Amino acid sequence: MIKKASLWISTMRLRTLPLSVSGIIVASCFAEYNGVFKWGIFALAMLTTLSLQILSNLANDYGDGVKGTDNKDRIGPERAIQSGKISPEKMFNAIKINVLICIVLAIMLIFVSFGVKHFLLTLLFFILGIASVVAAIRYTVGDKAYGYRALGDVFVFIFFGLVSVAGCYVLYAKTIDHVVFLPACVIGLLSAGVLNLNNMRDIKSDEKSNKITLAVKLGSKKIKRYHYFLVISALTLSLLFAILYYTSPYNFICFIAFVPILLHLIKVSKNTEPKDLNPELKKLALSTFLLAVLMGVGYII
Repeated sequence: MIKKASLWISTMRLRTLPLSVSGIIVASCFAEYNGVFKWGIFALAMLTTLSLQILSNLANDYGDGVKGTDNKDRIGPERAIQSGKISPEKMFNAIKINVLICIVLAIMLIFVSFGVKHFLLTLLFFILGIASVVAAIRYTVGDKAYGYRALGDVFVFIFFGLVSVAGCYVLYAKTIDHVVFLPACVIGLLSAGVLNLNNMRDIKSDEKSNKITLAVKLGSKKIKRYHYFLVISALTLSLLFAILYYTSPYNFICFIAFVPILLHLIKVSKNTEPKDLNPELKKLALSTFLLAVLMGVGYII
């Protein structure tokens, strides 16, 4: 029983979870700064986001597994279906259960946030919730999976950045605020950078499997330049945000996160072996989480 539970926990890829909640943390900090923060909304937003990320991870394992994309040529950690430890049927059942969990949590979050007073916002977020579930699944599942059509970066920027940060802020404030747009872009760009790094690592196996990512389209040299663009743009926007919305020196503590991110860029620039990018995935994801925390905390201390 313990071994089985451990296998499923491993399949959920817990190391991806901090990145997924980065936008929620930023939005929640600015909600506190503007006096509209509520713990109930925060807890449900975190749980909903975590459930969506786990759903995405399970669907990714299933989609790449049944398509044969996860094979011996893949450099990353061995997936559950690829290893034969979990059958496609069991994985599909787990996905269905997780979809129900996501929907229940999303409905609870919408009700706690808006009650019965904000019909249009309730309708909008119900649609966003359904779209988030579909996007989590359709990255690799189905004949027209967008992850196989070089559209993964766009969806990650939208859902990890704009929807996560701006959407979460609206849950608290019941209105949008220009203060969240630059942080939303920062988190979106860095999240796209994490996905791009993953695709850079798997560029050869993806090309063989006909998984057309942006890395496969652009090639090894151009995709590196694209990666620099994503990360440097995010750092530039976070610097611009700290200047434009300056309230105290604490606003600049987010620059601490620049150190590991810049070291990451140096590593990527010198990289010649795709397998050596594995540690950089974790570094960039955790650095994004750190930047999100510091960017938000810098305005509430």
